[in-house]
Amino acid sequence: MSDALPRRRRPLGLGAAPTGLVAVPAVVLALVLGACSGPPAPSGGSPTTLPPTSSATAVPGEQATDPAYARYYQQRPTWTDCGGGLQCTTVQVPVDWSQPDRDQLALALARHPATDPGEKTGSLLVNPGGPGASGVAWLRGGVQAVVSDAVEEHYDVVAFDPRGTGSSEPVQCLSDADFDAYRSDPADPTTQAGLAEQTREAQSFAQGCQVDAGLLLGHLGTVDAVRDLDVLRAAVGADRLDYLGKSYGTLLGAEYAGRFPQRVGRVVLDGALDPSSSASDVDLVQAEGLEQSLRAYAQACPQRSGCSLGDTADAVVQQVRDVLDRARQRPLGTSDPNRPLTAPLAFQGIIATLYDSGTWPLLDSAVTQARAGDGSRLLQLADAYAGRQPDGTYSSNILQAFTAISCLDRPVDASPQAMAAEASQLEQRSPTFGRSLSYGAVQCGVWPVPPTRTPGPVTAAGAPPVLVVGTTDDPATPYVWAQSLAAQLSSGRLLTWRGEGHTAYRRGSACVDGAVDGYLLSGVLPGKDATCS
Repeated sequence: MSDALPRRRRPLGLGAAPTGLVAVPAVVLALVLGACSGPPAPSGGSPTTLPPTSSATAVPGEQATDPAYARYYQQRPTWTDCGGGLQCTTVQVPVDWSQPDRDQLALALARHPATDPGEKTGSLLVNPGGPGASGVAWLRGGVQAVVSDAVEEHYDVVAFDPRGTGSSEPVQCLSDADFDAYRSDPADPTTQAGLAEQTREAQSFAQGCQVDAGLLLGHLGTVDAVRDLDVLRAAVGADRLDYLGKSYGTLLGAEYAGRFPQRVGRVVLDGALDPSSSASDVDLVQAEGLEQSLRAYAQACPQRSGCSLGDTADAVVQQVRDVLDRARQRPLGTSDPNRPLTAPLAFQGIIATLYDSGTWPLLDSAVTQARAGDGSRLLQLADAYAGRQPDGTYSSNILQAFTAISCLDRPVDASPQAMAAEASQLEQRSPTFGRSLSYGAVQCGVWPVPPTRTPGPVTAAGAPPVLVVGTTDDPATPYVWAQSLAAQLSSGRLLTWRGEGHTAYRRGSACVDGAVDGYLLSGVLPGKDATCS
C-alpha cells in the first residue's frame, strides 16, 4: 500500500493485511489484531460536535448536469448472500468517464449489514489501500479488522474492489512464473548492463498489461476511481459519502473531497498520503520512514527475548544490512532449490515485518537464519507480502495493479541522470534500504499510457471536517504526510497516534479507536492537536 518497494516490484504503503496492504501470514494477523474497550480520550484541544449525518440535505449528482450519467447514478443493486455474514453485488461504471455510453465495467462490492438495523446510521464505504488492494477480501477477512463493534452495529460496512483490482476487471500483466522472475531479478541498475536488463523487464511487464487490459489500462488511476466512488455513494442510497480510507485509500478519499466537497459526509483518512507529493518525494520520504521503523525495531531488539542480533541498536541494524549485502553478492539458498533469496526478495521479506511491531519476532528469526546462510524464512515473508501461495499462484493481482495505478497517478523522470541523482539521495536518507529503493522510475518510464493525475495540494473548500489520522513511526505513510494533508484540507483535523507501524485505527489503541468512532457515530471531532499515546 499508497502506499515501500521500488515501483517496479513493490506496493506503496501496502502491506499489512489489517490495514489493507499486502497480506501477511495468519500468524502475523493473530499478533496484530485486537479490540479495545473503554477508550481514553486523546490529549489536545476540546472536541467539536457536528450535526448528525442524517441531517445532510440532498446534493446534486452528475446526472443533474449530464443525462449521460443518469443510468450509473440511478443504479439500485440487488444484494445477495455470499457467505461469512456478507452480501455481495456489482455496480456498473464506464471504462472511460468521458465516454459514458461506450464500454462499461462491473465493480465488485461486499456489505456487512449493520448488526443493529433499528439504530442504523447509514453506509460506511471503506478502502484498505494499495493501490491495488481488494476491499472485498479485506472485509471478508473479518469486519473486526475493519471497524469497531460500535461502528459495526450502526453502519452497513461496504467494501469495494477498485477498477483493475480484485474482482473488478483485474489487470494481469504476467504469468505467475514470469512474475516470480520479475519480483526476484537481481540485476544492478547502477550498471549499464543491469539498467538495460531492468528496462527490458519493464517493457515486457508493460506490454503484458496493455495486452490484458486494453482500453482500461489508461483508466485505472485515482482520477477515474474517484468518479467511481461517487457512483458507489449513490448506489448505497447516500446523499453524502461516509468513508474510511487507509493508506492509499486516503489519497482516494482526499481526491474525492477535492472533486465533490458538497457530497462529503464523515470521512476518516488513516495513514495518509500527501496528494502534493511527486513520485520522487514519495520515494525519499518513504525511505526515511523505513529507516526510522528499522531503527525502532533495532532499539527494541536487545530488550526482547528471542532476539539475539546484537546488544545495541547499531549492531542490530548492521546485521540487517549485512544480510542485504550478502544477498546482493550471492543469493542465499532456501528450502526451494529453484528459488534462492535474491536481494529484492530479501528486501521485501524484511520490510514486510516493519508494518507492525507485533511482527518483529518474525524478523528476529528470519535474519538469524539468513545470517547462517539460509534465506527460507525471508523468502516466506516476501511471498506472504506479495500474496504468493505455496503452489506458486498469487492470491490477488495487487502488485500488478499497484504498478498500473501508480504509473497513472504520478509522472516520473526516468532519465538515467535523474535516477542516479535520486539514488544518491535515497542512500543518504536510508543507508539500509536506499539502494533497494533506487531506480524505481524505470517501470513507469516505459509505461504505454500517460499519467492522468498531476500531484498537487487538495483543499476541498466547502467540505465538512475531514479527520486525518497519522502514526508517528509509520514506515509506509510517514507522519509528515498526515500533517501535510491535514494542513492542506480547508477543514482537516489531525489526530496523532504516538505509535509504531502502518496506520492507527483498529491496531490496538483504544484512544484512537474511540476518537474515530466518536466522529463516525456522533460527529464529535477530537480537539485540535489531539494526540493518543
